[in-house]
Amino acid sequence: MKPRRARRGAGPRPDGAVRLSQVVTTYGPGAMLDLVDAAVLVSGLDYWSRGHEAKAVDEPRLRDVLARRLAQAGRTLRREQPFLLPPAGDDSDPSKSVGIQVLEFPKWFVCQNPRCRRLVRATGLELKRNRYVHRCDVGGPSECVPVRFVGACPHGHLEDWPWIRFAHGQNPTCEAPQLTLHEGASGDFSEIVVRCACGGYRRLRDALTRETNPLCSGERPWLGTEGSEACSSGERLRLLVRTASNAYFSQVESALSIPSGETEALMDRVLSVWDVLNKVSSADEIAMLRKLVDRAGEALSGFDNDAVLQAVRAEKAGVPIERDPLRTAEYKELIRQPAERKGELAPDGADFFARSVTPKGGLPAGIARLVLASKLREVRVQVGFTRIDFPTPDLQGEYELALRTAPLGMNADWLPASEVRGEGIFIELDEQAVRAWERRAAVKERGRELLAGFDEQFKAAPPEARPDFPGVRFYLLHSLAHLLMSALSLECGYAASAIRERIYCAPADDEPPMAGILLSTGTPGTEGTLGGLVEQGRHLRHHLARALELGSLCSNDPVCAAHSPKGDLAERYLEGSACHGCLFIAECSCERFNRYLDRGLVVPTIGRDPSLAYFEV
Repeated sequence: MKPRRARRGAGPRPDGAVRLSQVVTTYGPGAMLDLVDAAVLVSGLDYWSRGHEAKAVDEPRLRDVLARRLAQAGRTLRREQPFLLPPAGDDSDPSKSVGIQVLEFPKWFVCQNPRCRRLVRATGLELKRNRYVHRCDVGGPSECVPVRFVGACPHGHLEDWPWIRFAHGQNPTCEAPQLTLHEGASGDFSEIVVRCACGGYRRLRDALTRETNPLCSGERPWLGTEGSEACSSGERLRLLVRTASNAYFSQVESALSIPSGETEALMDRVLSVWDVLNKVSSADEIAMLRKLVDRAGEALSGFDNDAVLQAVRAEKAGVPIERDPLRTAEYKELIRQPAERKGELAPDGADFFARSVTPKGGLPAGIARLVLASKLREVRVQVGFTRIDFPTPDLQGEYELALRTAPLGMNADWLPASEVRGEGIFIELDEQAVRAWERRAAVKERGRELLAGFDEQFKAAPPEARPDFPGVRFYLLHSLAHLLMSALSLECGYAASAIRERIYCAPADDEPPMAGILLSTGTPGTEGTLGGLVEQGRHLRHHLARALELGSLCSNDPVCAAHSPKGDLAERYLEGSACHGCLFIAECSCERFNRYLDRGLVVPTIGRDPSLAYFEV
């Protein structure tokens, strides 16, 4: 992070640091962040320093998919180097030409003197030793801290809470407001009161009734002074705690690097040397370039000149490559992997290497295939973010970018990305067994209950913003993935947050239907006590048995097992039999924020019809 103000000494130093992966997820553009001396807002991409040579992250499949969907949302993504790693800072030689710029937010501060508690703008305070100081009327100067409440709306808009207007309610604002913020011992909203010297006051709990809050003004401070817009939906401003988990939901899409088809491979090679090929008009010119430009010759090796010329013309005409959806292409590649051969090793530098394996004792009932991937490369790209309401991707892991997506920059035509290299276990369920399970009466009835909860969750959403119901097949796969991750982490020593899920789900009438899960880690090797994740895949029968044992009984049973999202008074509309005692895991490992889970669909539970479960115990 770049400094917000100068420091004494040889030169300015960064105010803080975050990991590269956090920049693409938790602390991307528009995210609020607490540093040692300040509360700040991460700036948009237009303000990220590019004083160093930016490292590009290449992933053609993800680029083509995002370029098409961003265009539909009125945003552009350049063809060459569309994904870049966030700029890295340099603590040994700090400079304004490196790192990410942040801006001070919020602008309101609270005096820490318990006899004062003044609520003051930053412009009315003194700055001493990188701390704001308020000269209180009672006692000496006291340090101030940023107020922990701001105003936001689901479209990502963000602004300081209108404290002066709020304190006076419907009464005219006084000419010289002097506000104080008083918090009770518990910090509960009912005990927090905003008072003015004129006598006006309100409890903060009144802000929870959105009907009385002012309309959102459409401010987007991370984009700069020109970033504001009209809030087209007419949302009321909502009170938001800066550090709350719903203050920032990053929308991250990812793709595995898998071998491309011949047409895709040719186009990818052409685009890799597009700066050389963009003006050719004949096969003879291409032949000449092969000889004169070494990297062009290397990139086009194995393709004849006429095919290259057709690809160049297609790119100039803007004809997109016909590609399968992201997860469909990955699923097809995973299920067609050949059987493992003894002594076979992954090639040096390979981004993808996987082989089908039959574990000792055979595959468990209900499982059709086990694939061990000793080499995986995943590219993750942030495309936007939301606040208040969590984003819901479709079954391909894609977000609707034209709806409720806050932009990362005003003019930037690139996206921040990261790449993770690791290993994984892919498990494909038996499609015929899944279809037979879906036809059971108990499963159909449970599906109607889950759908009723889903409808209740999104009843207030406009029709165009309402996501599709993922179906009981997804609940089954998602719940199985969580149980297996818990079993693996307990058995082999992996941290629970070190294993990530990737769900491959498509209904029976799709082509192809999908029912698989990929459990991967970005820490390949022997982190666990019994070896790497791939080696643990060879003991699938043991780990599955352990997972089913974990799912059959929860410490919150029978309450957890009997939970139905239909008409749930606790408003847990997106979970069936699931809670922190059984299925919930670290959210960095889960694709759906620990929602769309029901262990009763995986294994028999207390008080449930055994035919509801896919596996028998």
